[in-house]
Amino acid sequence: MKKYWYLIWLFCCLCCAAFSFNYLPQTEITNGIIRTTLYLPNSNKGYYRGTRFDWSGAFKSLEYKEHNYIGQWFENYNPQTHDAITGPVEEFTAIGYEEAKVGENFLKIGVGTLRKPMEKQYDFSNIYEITNTGKWTVKNRPDQVMFVHELTDAMGYAYIYRKVVRLTKGKPELVLEHSLKNTGQKIIKTSVYNHNFFMIDNVPTGPDIQVQFPFEVSASGLNFGSIAKTENKKIIYSRELNKEEHVFSSGLQGFTNKVEEYDIRIENIKTGAGVRITSDQPIVKMVYWASSTTSCPEPYIQLRAEPGQEVKWKISYEFYTVPTATVK
Repeated sequence: MKKYWYLIWLFCCLCCAAFSFNYLPQTEITNGIIRTTLYLPNSNKGYYRGTRFDWSGAFKSLEYKEHNYIGQWFENYNPQTHDAITGPVEEFTAIGYEEAKVGENFLKIGVGTLRKPMEKQYDFSNIYEITNTGKWTVKNRPDQVMFVHELTDAMGYAYIYRKVVRLTKGKPELVLEHSLKNTGQKIIKTSVYNHNFFMIDNVPTGPDIQVQFPFEVSASGLNFGSIAKTENKKIIYSRELNKEEHVFSSGLQGFTNKVEEYDIRIENIKTGAGVRITSDQPIVKMVYWASSTTSCPEPYIQLRAEPGQEVKWKISYEFYTVPTATVK
């Protein structure tokens, strides 16, 4: 009898969990080739309400040719946890943190203004108090979503940030089109990177996952040279990562200042699914991080906008499959 009631309780818990995720603000877009679902920014009930990542970057799923590219790579979910988000998702480096005094505000584009606590330096893993979330506007079309984030603050920083998530007509391609207009009095200087967070077909990080670059990449850092190594312009793994293991490099080497070097491939050689990541901007820094569920090249670009100036950039994701006969 106890077992019977336990099963009922477990079933109800699972149903509640499914209900809560399914009824979070979200939207689905498709071009007939790719189908993807995105969570929408909302300061009260949005999927992601943390202070690290751009709120317009939470993807729920992406499917192409019966392959799944996105999922929950982390174990425990909390909407305010700094990394409880599914990508591809971007983070802008903090603006005005050094000049702000304790109790004053600093800026995170795509999040809002945050209050500086008593600490020596900014730490992305902290949960900061949000003092102004700005205004979010979302416009939907069948094959794209436009996010607009407008922020005005007494610090002298203000902006209009637009991000269009678009599926290219007739192609297996997802494009992130960005613009940032400085509407404030101070210069906006920041860098932004995409963490990516792909987990192709839920295959664990290991020998079946490879990350390829257009240059001879080199790396040093946590578990490079043991679990992970660079070889023939690739990062490869000698074995699967255990649950608590990570691979990390604070700065991959080998790229210069050429736009064409922002050309990265993540491939699952077991299932034959891959994604090619390109941009119209040069890489200024490349971090690499992997857990047992996801392998993440993190290319940074530099942004600078004078008062009244608007800057634009683009990231493209081309999804593809490798014929079974060629998969090794």
